[in-house]
Amino acid sequence: MTHKFDFLVIGSGIAGMSFALKVADRGKVAIVSKNELEDTNTFYAQGGIASVTNSTDNFEKHIEDTLNCGDGLCVNAVVERVVREAPAQIKELVDWGVKFDTDSRGSFDLHKEGGHSEHRILHHKDSTGAEIQKSLIKAVKNHPNISVFENNFAIEIITQHHLGQKVTRQTPVIECYGAYILDEKTNYIHTFLSKITLIATGGIGTIYQTTTNPMIATGDGIAMVYRAKGTVRDMEFVQFHPTALYNPNERPSFLITEAMRGYGAVLRTKNGKEFMHKYDDRKSLAPRDIVARAIDNEMKNRGDEHVYLDVTHKDAEETKKHFPNIYQKCLDFGIDITKEYIPVAPAAHFLCGGIEVDKDARSSIHRLYAAGECTYTGLHGANRLASNSLLEAIVYADAAAKHAENEIEKLKHQENIPNWNDEGTSLPEEMILITQSEREVNFVMSSYVGIVRSNLRLKRAYDRLEILYQETESLFQRSVVSKQICELRNIINVGYLVITQAMQRKESRGLHYNIDYPEKNKL
Repeated sequence: MTHKFDFLVIGSGIAGMSFALKVADRGKVAIVSKNELEDTNTFYAQGGIASVTNSTDNFEKHIEDTLNCGDGLCVNAVVERVVREAPAQIKELVDWGVKFDTDSRGSFDLHKEGGHSEHRILHHKDSTGAEIQKSLIKAVKNHPNISVFENNFAIEIITQHHLGQKVTRQTPVIECYGAYILDEKTNYIHTFLSKITLIATGGIGTIYQTTTNPMIATGDGIAMVYRAKGTVRDMEFVQFHPTALYNPNERPSFLITEAMRGYGAVLRTKNGKEFMHKYDDRKSLAPRDIVARAIDNEMKNRGDEHVYLDVTHKDAEETKKHFPNIYQKCLDFGIDITKEYIPVAPAAHFLCGGIEVDKDARSSIHRLYAAGECTYTGLHGANRLASNSLLEAIVYADAAAKHAENEIEKLKHQENIPNWNDEGTSLPEEMILITQSEREVNFVMSSYVGIVRSNLRLKRAYDRLEILYQETESLFQRSVVSKQICELRNIINVGYLVITQAMQRKESRGLHYNIDYPEKNKL
């Protein structure tokens, strides 16, 4: 069955839904969500969204903090643009119903996080992402021009390739005409045709054994664009959040927000000793790449599986007020954080690279835009400054909407797109082939492509993934399409991109640390 829309949005986080709301008055919009609308990376964002909103702060400070954190690889013009457009986008979120915490005077109650020189993190308790997600869902469901397709999985974007034309990375103009979408309830693959498509599928955290990302973060959009011969870059810069609650039996890992360190929490080894002063003058408030490597080093040197985060010296009632979800989660785990240390360890958290987009959020494929964590914009450079991610997502969703609104009247739907061809396929012989391959990817990436890397580790990871790639492509070609086989394909694709782009970088910078190239190259 073929469906036609003016705008097709793949992904339902802050980038996808804000774009949909911004363009919905210009045409019919479809939002495709692989699970329920709530199941996104946005929903799980605890800390908040960074923006200059008070008189002691200014744009120049936010710009400088972002550039310092990005370790020389940020695009200056992008940083300046995102920082300066932030207040207007915050206002729009408030207009959509988002309720950020305020103080007794009615001003925003601002947090401070690692790498920030000022208090500038707007938040809603310690569940900012959930507050934003719920508000956007309500606005989306109330708009008559937006159709929501939950539990629908995007398999591939449609290009000239599906019309029988040869498409390579040298093809001068590749065009996107929509996507093939699997309805998970009926197992029927629909053809969604669109004049404009936006990819907003989030990150890649589940390629690692330990991640703070929800299990949907399988790199689907990045993999689809790469297979369609689009440009993907800087995949080697994977941010590991320094402080996820240590619980080997839980996946994803529960995030202990960086705002807790901004609030005054201190990192300690298992014997109770502080250690961050050995690595950085900013101690526990150093940027995430420094803190994560420091924790990783302490754990390896001592043979420990975690370190501690100590907030016991702070006022107990204030701690409960600021971090109610963390307090309750740890209490359920048997830890009263007002009296006991929190066991924490780094976990894969955020991807700074992805689908390369320009200032209008356009990818290298015509009619295909992208926004959010699945993209490379130039904002984060080699390391993301805390709480800049939600900001980047909404600023680039806005850029995409403004450009797409001017393009939509010039475009038509591509006709004669064939239905998905599954002739000669059958149900997978054994589901264990899929689940075991996924575990192998997780093991390879965590063992060899984690916080600290080497040439030997990367080569071993490349060789292992090459075997898994060949096995999975063979299985995909002969199997009836399912969400499980597609997600496996995608995590192998994005794992390959992380490895190969890490192998190409002959230096250590930001989130990429290679013991064979410990120094930075001159820029």
